[in-house]
Amino acid sequence: MKLVKSAGLVSALLGLACAGGVDGFAIRQRSVANNVHGESIRSNSRSFQWTVVDKSLKNTQLPLVSQTGGHAQTSLHMSLALRGGADGVAKISSLLSSCTSSPLTLFNSCLLTLGATTAIMQIAGRRSGSKEEIKKAKAAKPAGVRSLQRKFLAVFWLLRCADWLQGPYFYEVYASKFINGAPATATWISRLFLTGFASTAFFGPFIGRLADERGRKLGTLLFCALYSMGAASTTSSLLGILLLGRVLSGIGTSLLFSAPESWLVSEAQKKETGDSEGKYLGETFGLAYAGDSIVAIFAGQLAGAAASKRGPTGPFQLSLGFLAAGAALTALLWKENKAVTSTPNDSSSENENETSSKPTIADAWKVVKSNPHIMLVGAVQSLFEAAMYIFVLQWPPAIQKAVQAAFPAGSITPYGTVFSCFMASCLVGSTLFGKLVGKIPTESFATAMLATATASMIGAVVAAKNAALYPLMLSFFLFEACVGMYFPSIGTLRSKYIPDSHRGVILNLFGIPLNLLVVSVFLSIQYLGVTGALTVSSAALGTATCAMFTLMRRQKRNDSEKTTPALAA
Repeated sequence: MKLVKSAGLVSALLGLACAGGVDGFAIRQRSVANNVHGESIRSNSRSFQWTVVDKSLKNTQLPLVSQTGGHAQTSLHMSLALRGGADGVAKISSLLSSCTSSPLTLFNSCLLTLGATTAIMQIAGRRSGSKEEIKKAKAAKPAGVRSLQRKFLAVFWLLRCADWLQGPYFYEVYASKFINGAPATATWISRLFLTGFASTAFFGPFIGRLADERGRKLGTLLFCALYSMGAASTTSSLLGILLLGRVLSGIGTSLLFSAPESWLVSEAQKKETGDSEGKYLGETFGLAYAGDSIVAIFAGQLAGAAASKRGPTGPFQLSLGFLAAGAALTALLWKENKAVTSTPNDSSSENENETSSKPTIADAWKVVKSNPHIMLVGAVQSLFEAAMYIFVLQWPPAIQKAVQAAFPAGSITPYGTVFSCFMASCLVGSTLFGKLVGKIPTESFATAMLATATASMIGAVVAAKNAALYPLMLSFFLFEACVGMYFPSIGTLRSKYIPDSHRGVILNLFGIPLNLLVVSVFLSIQYLGVTGALTVSSAALGTATCAMFTLMRRQKRNDSEKTTPALAA
């Protein structure tokens, strides 16, 4: 747990370590954009590191105004000159020029800045409270909660690492296959990609019901098995096996995003844990997704190393080890829990219904329809995550176009470093959530976060249309910070509003509109283009903001209605 609480410092160190080497791997998003620049980027990374070590700013003569941002640097030059000397101006100007001399150095600088930001947030948070207050907070946390966090986080991070390992080389592993005697075309790769989404949407509710009925521990073990078979299928060149592998991976994905979370919430509500009211669930989700950002960067490094030795199937084979380790820890550390037969202690529930001992999809849908709070949470989940996946598919071409407009012809877009910047931004967001959890109602926090995400995506649309690199970077980084805040926020809200009796089924029901929207945009991309797709993403985020605002108002009204009788008494 000490390692998790020092996530910001770890991120800063990872930023230093990854600044020169993260671009040896292709990333999940790039699989759709079909850009392969791994080896050339790695060589550029090494030369950048050598330059930074050997080059002295004092003896380096660089132009004051770079190709981009000239007005800003000229203003800075004038301001510093008035304050005291050309030597300081030259050093600052040289530093700025060197940081923006190429796409690689620009994003490396952003990565280090984001890592340093997280570290500063962590240090500032520690200094804001006295040592005695920190010790009291640690002592107040029940031993059962600490034990539950250790058991859950160890498994969660291993499973997430396996998922991140498989993502980066999705395009390459299928592009290397021969289908019907010919190299796999982009059309076939797109079909394989959509097969996974369709599998998640179609089988998700049924597999969620199975996890609720048979047990969430079993569901997590089943995820490990299905994902392992999906990874193993990439070693084959038979179309039928490849399609089957994508179907199994899609089913596994629905389990990954429902079974572990359902297990955690159900365990936290047990009396022996000491957190029956879910007081520490927000903290646990914050730790989980802060660590997930670090795991993503780490997995990218491992994926690049595995691919360099064993080809594009290497990362998939490596993920088998993490899946096996995750399954082993699940079997050893987790106790089985199943869906309870009544709704949880939800102070805001309306029209609560008793449920059957065996949860069904029809019953789950009735529970959703009977409770507006659940409907609103589901709308936020479906819309935000759909917007996120659309962003995942569209940021590579948007960034590439902006880089080409801002730098000389032939400049390489460092997709790996951009991806690491996104993960560092997520870490900033999840760290911020961890600082504010318990101090601000989650509904209010999520409303502000969603409004920020909407504004950032609208900014991205405008920047992408004009191929403006710096506004686009700022918009994307801000959106990714919102992603880092979103996952612990939605996890906390789901634990509060969704009944344990149908948790797995309901989480997967919310995935149906999500996947339908993503697939629709993907199939219409020729007509929408990058800016059109990002516009759809902006609209989805705006609608999600309205849904969360409505939920916030309803919850405040419920709280005030309960407070009034208490005061009268």
